[in-house]
Amino acid sequence: MRPRLALVPGEPAGVGPELCVRLAQADRAADLVVLADPDTLLAAAEALSVPLRLRAADADCGPGELALMPLPQARPVRFGHPDPDNARAVIDALLAGGRGCLDGRFHGLVTGPVHKASINAGGIVYTGTTELLADQAGRDVVMMLANPTLRVALATTHLPLRAVPAAITREGLTRTLRILQASLQHEFGIAAPRIAVLGLNPHAGEQGVLGDEEIATISPVIEQLRADGLQLIGPLPADTAFLPQKLLGFDAVLAMYHDQGLPVLKHAGFERAVNITLGLPYPRVAVDHGTALELAGHGNADPSSLHAAVELCTRLAEHRIRA
Repeated sequence: MRPRLALVPGEPAGVGPELCVRLAQADRAADLVVLADPDTLLAAAEALSVPLRLRAADADCGPGELALMPLPQARPVRFGHPDPDNARAVIDALLAGGRGCLDGRFHGLVTGPVHKASINAGGIVYTGTTELLADQAGRDVVMMLANPTLRVALATTHLPLRAVPAAITREGLTRTLRILQASLQHEFGIAAPRIAVLGLNPHAGEQGVLGDEEIATISPVIEQLRADGLQLIGPLPADTAFLPQKLLGFDAVLAMYHDQGLPVLKHAGFERAVNITLGLPYPRVAVDHGTALELAGHGNADPSSLHAAVELCTRLAEHRIRA
């Protein structure tokens, strides 16, 4: 059975719609259904001067065609200029994709970049698609970003830096590591994953001199889970954990906060990096870049991350279908 994936372009004024149009020109190993405004997709195709035929959601599509579940926007798109009036349409598309996965119409969800400021300006409290889909599914989730050489999961996601220490608790860290362990085993086929756990403070706290979160929270969790059979290494100083020779011994790295681990991953392979939500009852993979408003409508955006997201979501969906 070929996987059937929902594809949400994200912010209509950004590069998401044109990346979907470029994706339509290539062969795919899964059946894709795009949840978007048809006029926006056609405008993106016109801007790129490439052919695009929009078909019914249940149609078999070839190159140059996209199956569409139409979700109209409130206002016509102006590429490069987000309109808060279209915020509701973006959120509705994401929720419709998640709902379709939950009720079995889709085997997985691929999402494009979303403009957080525009969504919030539209009167919708939104911190990220990971949090939105987790709330919809009623699941605890973990954000993990990956490229062909590195996987980095996050203990906290979109928080101000000052809020991070209080958000790292024994209960939360235990839950995160168990979700990461199970996903590496059951989704990625790693029987006995080795997970590097970073410290929160410089030098992993320097034995309490530079902070005690490692002593009070992180180390006790590691010791408890090691007793349950998890292979955890740490807490490690973040400034040396990503050395190439050390990474050879890890299947994934757990960073304590967003900008502790993700700059390294993006430097190591931004074009092929993707964002994976672990813990949902379906695979969700997103591009690992922003809306790139300055590129929207000009045809210069690199579609590599979207291709990588579709490829990985297809593989994860195939694994679930076989299971």
